[in-house]
Amino acid sequence: MQDLKIALIGATGKAGTYILKALLAQQFRVKALIRNPEKLQIHHPSLEIVIGDVKDVETVHALIQGCDIMVSALGMGQPASEKTIFTQSTANILKAMKAFDLKRYIVITGINVDSTADEKDAKTQFATKWMYDNYPVSTADRQKEYDLLTESDLDWTLIRLPLIMQTDEQTAAGTSLINCDGDQINASNLARFIIEQLGEKTFIKKAPFIWNS
Repeated sequence: MQDLKIALIGATGKAGTYILKALLAQQFRVKALIRNPEKLQIHHPSLEIVIGDVKDVETVHALIQGCDIMVSALGMGQPASEKTIFTQSTANILKAMKAFDLKRYIVITGINVDSTADEKDAKTQFATKWMYDNYPVSTADRQKEYDLLTESDLDWTLIRLPLIMQTDEQTAAGTSLINCDGDQINASNLARFIIEQLGEKTFIKKAPFIWNS
């Protein structure tokens, strides 16, 4: 599996930094799309950089070309991206993946996204409502991203996350397709889970929640 080359978006973000570090530690080759290269703290012989914006179709094509799996840890970023960045990026990724006949796409999102299998408890429903009340446009856009994935023919996995803790500490993690039973996920636990999904088929075309258990 280490022969795989991974295209990575969001490599300098809260989760992406840990995902990049974990992929390189496991000897994967990584091609990362970086908007602000000065934010990149990691330099490695197995790391290739594409500088540009995920909103640019040609840039996304350049990123995906020659890769085997697409991983997106895209967040709003600093400074904040446009509130519709998730559907814009997904549309470009879907086009590029189709052009290069790439099937596997792993992407992270928040617990506010609803899937058809959900049985969210009161706490998770409250967190979802809070996001819609405070960030209505970007929260709705994340839901539309899920809709784009479900309409595609990709082997996608949408990982739904509670609060990301930026720590190297690895603990046990729980997963569910219906509800989020925890308030936090360690970034290193998330990175480990994503690496597991590179060769796993359990969550293909599904949207699991993951949390520190």
